[in-house]
Amino acid sequence: MSDKNITTSHFDYQLRVYYEDTDAGGIVYYANYLKFAERARTEWLRSLGISQSFFLEQNLGFVVRRVEMDNKASAKLDDLLTISTTVKQLKKASLTFEQVITNQEGTLLCQLTVLVASVNLQRAKPCAIPEQILGALTSAL
Repeated sequence: MSDKNITTSHFDYQLRVYYEDTDAGGIVYYANYLKFAERARTEWLRSLGISQSFFLEQNLGFVVRRVEMDNKASAKLDDLLTISTTVKQLKKASLTFEQVITNQEGTLLCQLTVLVASVNLQRAKPCAIPEQILGALTSAL
């Protein structure tokens, strides 16, 4: 498979900001945006019929290799966030996601570009994305 630059529809995942996500002032701690983005990517895969347990059964994992994060504004306690996830590039052994986090007013809070690599967990080495998973990813794009 050759590298594929993709223009695709996005996947939206919503979550509420809870007290555990914030500092004493009710503002979301910056590292929690990474957790929110991870949840959105996981739910996108789940929507394609690919669960985390399936990855483990295959001795496979998608590990984050690179993250670029640009914080624009702060989320606050009780905000309803939408994490929009778009696949920008699909390679033999990696995926690049662009993710945008907004609040209920549509205010842009955070933009992320995340590169995940396919890894054989037993050997802790990069590996090609298995055909079954690749097929599900390609059909969704």
